[in-house]
Amino acid sequence: MIGNRRITVILPAYNAGKTLARTYAEIPHDIVDDVILTDDASRDDTVETAAALGVYTIRHPRNRGYGGNQKTCYAAALDRGADIVIMLHPDYQYTPKLLPALAAMLVSGHYDGVLASRILGGGALRGGMPRYKYAGNRALTFVQNVLMGAKLSEYHTGYRAWTRQVLQELPLDRCSDDFLFDNQMLALALHRGFRIGEISCPAKYFPAASSINLRRSIAYGIGVLGVCVQYRLYRAGLYRGGLFDDLKQKRKNLLF
Repeated sequence: MIGNRRITVILPAYNAGKTLARTYAEIPHDIVDDVILTDDASRDDTVETAAALGVYTIRHPRNRGYGGNQKTCYAAALDRGADIVIMLHPDYQYTPKLLPALAAMLVSGHYDGVLASRILGGGALRGGMPRYKYAGNRALTFVQNVLMGAKLSEYHTGYRAWTRQVLQELPLDRCSDDFLFDNQMLALALHRGFRIGEISCPAKYFPAASSINLRRSIAYGIGVLGVCVQYRLYRAGLYRGGLFDDLKQKRKNLLF
């Protein structure tokens, strides 16, 4: 715990057998109270490795996708009493050693969500991010900041932390079961007025680290732009329905 807040780390896993043990070993267990792994019907020994490590594990009988995996992870974390939930990919692309920093920013009360940015400090290229992905990341982030009125350095990191309140209030069931989930969740959080902070984070790119190919990257980018446009139109009162429907009124009801 930090500040009497129960800290849970969730590991959305798919074929992470080669990197799970190394990732788990670097988690600072002196401050982390619970670790939950959801295996998305892996075809390797991820579940067996998790069992050997003593990690609480949920297994999907069929692959539900990256977003579907997170939905299971977040629901389980809330059910098990988490106050702070930190998503860490078990592919060892992000360092678990930053978990205390992420948790401390939320416990401070200044932020409702924290993103570990690979762009701040130049960690992306130094860690081996392909240049086409770096260029796409920067271009999408620029457009997102313009359309969504935010000032984030990166929207696309897979290392992020949330308070219990955020997870309870956001309608995550509306979000995609695929890779678009992260951006939709962040857009919902911004729309709802939650405070988002960032820290600098190095990243590692190597064969066992998860990644999506060029075709899926393009589809992801188009989807991200669609979320931005929907956000902008909804905020301007020109669009109703979809991802953001009724969220503004719900927040008023909660406040008054």
